[in-house]
Amino acid sequence: MVGRSSLPDGALFLGFDSSTQSVKATVLNNDLIIVASETVNFDSDLPHYKTEGGVYRDPTDDGRIFSPTIMWVEALELLLEKLKLKIDFSKVVAVSGSGQQHGSVYWKKGSQAVLSSLDPSKSLVSQLKDAFSTMDSPIWMDSSTTKQCREIENAVGGALELSKLTGSRAYERFTGPQIRKIYQTAPHIYENTERISLVSSFMASILVGCYASIDETDGAGMNLMDINKRTWSKTVLEATAPGLEQKLGNLAPAYAVAGRISPYFVERHQFDKNCLAIQWSGDNPNSLAGLTLNTPGDLAISLGTSDTVFGITAEAKPSLEGHVFPNPVEPDGYMVMLCYKNGSLTREDMRNQCAEKSWDVFNNYLEKTPPLNGGKLGFYYKDHEILPPLPVGFHRYIVENFSDSSPDNLTVREVQEFDSPSEVRAIVEGQMLSMRGHAERFGMPNPPKRIIATGGASSNESILKSIAQIFGCPVFTVERPDSASLGAALRAAHGWMCNKEGGFVPISCMYMGNLEKTSLGAKLAVQAPADSEDMELLKKYTLLMKKRMEIERRLVEKIGRV
Repeated sequence: MVGRSSLPDGALFLGFDSSTQSVKATVLNNDLIIVASETVNFDSDLPHYKTEGGVYRDPTDDGRIFSPTIMWVEALELLLEKLKLKIDFSKVVAVSGSGQQHGSVYWKKGSQAVLSSLDPSKSLVSQLKDAFSTMDSPIWMDSSTTKQCREIENAVGGALELSKLTGSRAYERFTGPQIRKIYQTAPHIYENTERISLVSSFMASILVGCYASIDETDGAGMNLMDINKRTWSKTVLEATAPGLEQKLGNLAPAYAVAGRISPYFVERHQFDKNCLAIQWSGDNPNSLAGLTLNTPGDLAISLGTSDTVFGITAEAKPSLEGHVFPNPVEPDGYMVMLCYKNGSLTREDMRNQCAEKSWDVFNNYLEKTPPLNGGKLGFYYKDHEILPPLPVGFHRYIVENFSDSSPDNLTVREVQEFDSPSEVRAIVEGQMLSMRGHAERFGMPNPPKRIIATGGASSNESILKSIAQIFGCPVFTVERPDSASLGAALRAAHGWMCNKEGGFVPISCMYMGNLEKTSLGAKLAVQAPADSEDMELLKKYTLLMKKRMEIERRLVEKIGRV
């Protein structure tokens, strides 16, 4: 029987997460217990890049948001230096990682040679600073490619056809439209590009000293991969840019070995020369692994820079909203996901405006305002939103007539602002109501058996209570809110195991029956609504959710980007 006992005594498994605002690392031992972790925050630890929230916003190009590629390289170096003080790298038998989804890196011609001959006496930054055809990496927050999205959709027969083919309709942040924009607006950059990596395969490439494959799960976030065949779709490649397949390289399963760690890290950081680098994948797929999400009735809600809702399913049923990706730890299954751009940074803005820049004041306001917020509904878009496709803007409404059980009889009036405590509850409740409405429309379980909450805001008890009240199910949390780097460390162990066994083995066999003894178990944070008062509240939230979806539909018809 394959299991934890098959992991070598004293072995360490290292998981990275290269996210929007930071690079994190989590280290698991052979009992799958966290023994070390470390973080490098881009804004505070690398202030010379002058990023805000890890990104640059282009004032001359509406919706263009990007990060300096070389910053991610420097962050990795700093993270390894910090981690070296905590663990013995020679005991690490496998590494893997998580990258913010959709972001892309453009290696210029000749860079493979640079990558494969790195000098361990010199820094990565000094050797890779000239390796890119553009120093700017478009990231998932970018919304400047609406034109390219429509062009790609039209070329394949429409948005639904593209979704059936790739798992998603064209989204501005997806890598295919981003590549097409570079090809159209900066053809010299495209021409000078030898390889296009995702953030995940970019970081993996540095670790193995050659171009690492894009994995099938993260590859599904590009609008370029056939979701059923798990190969590049010739149809979409041709609709995106010429000669693209050669620049993308091959796809690989998420559990595959990308290669042995590069001699650079063996000599400079004393890694073992047999240490395996397992394919990196996207942050949401890694969170799915880290949360051990393996029951179709469960949902996860990740509350980070972006907010996401995701679950698993046995078959792909793409539609006009949401996303279908291959399940990173179950080769025959899929994960389904909804993504919101306005997550923690938008909540932080609200905290700064209405709660004296204090999370304690924010939480106090949330606690002292009653559920339903007197029918106050807010739509808060600091950035162009993905779901729904609405531009920057703030919309506030008051819904009245709650005594009636039909949404048709509720009256709605628009207002300019709420008092500060109501604003705080409106931004939290509004996001959860939207998540529930879209999750149900996308065919996710209703109500879920349980929700596992992760991401920075999952440590906020007041927010967890709102999730339980609105979705009508118990809410669980995990030991660590950074489930992406934890999932990457678990996937490092899983990939090592698959390699040892000579083929795929179910990831669950590594923790089955022992989950509570590892760092992976989820604990009940808020119970499901149970008494008559709770159930009455759930009914009212259902009404409010339906009314919110109605208002949202009207906003999209009036000012949406569809």
